[in-house]
Amino acid sequence: METVTPRYLVDEHRTPTDVVLTIDEWRRVLEELEELEDIRAYDEARSSAQESSPLAAVAKELRSGRGS
Repeated sequence: METVTPRYLVDEHRTPTDVVLTIDEWRRVLEELEELEDIRAYDEARSSAQESSPLAAVAKELRSGRGS
């Protein structure tokens, strides 16, 4: 991920309350989050115990009426 330069807003006790990013930085953060979500979904699908079948075999079963 490219570097972001966050700016922090603080309350009267100097406790950080908010973060400010440029719009370009925010868009890059969103893109990275979307990519991470895709990677996690892929990893989850790969680790599932479901057996896969070739598309041609599934189509043949559906046409023959055994797919239900």
